[in-house]
Amino acid sequence: MTNETAQITGSGDGTAVTGGHVPGYVWTAARDVPAREIFPGIRQRSLWRGANGASAHVVELDPGACWEGLDVHEPGPEEVFVVSGVFNDGERDYPAGTFLHAPAGSSHIPQTTTGCVLFVFYPEG
Repeated sequence: MTNETAQITGSGDGTAVTGGHVPGYVWTAARDVPAREIFPGIRQRSLWRGANGASAHVVELDPGACWEGLDVHEPGPEEVFVVSGVFNDGERDYPAGTFLHAPAGSSHIPQTTTGCVLFVFYPEG
């Protein structure tokens, strides 16, 4: 995983901020993170892990891929943003641009007929 401390180059109001780094500010290029196959046709790229167990990932599902068994959200919730393609949770399709919040204790069966890329965030581990 490539995490770097990023230099501030602007303040957002048009004025330049010069000098220094911000402690704890990290960035990761997803393409540089090795993919780990979770199930056939489903890969995860871990982008970041926080001290409290929070984590962020890119999940890639090939066309026709389906999670093996039930994906249960424990100990905390799961936040999903569909970056590209069409994601299905076992109930319905969600096109690119969709945000999903799955509370702790909920479950679904991630799958896709067309393929998709997801940004997945676990705020509580």
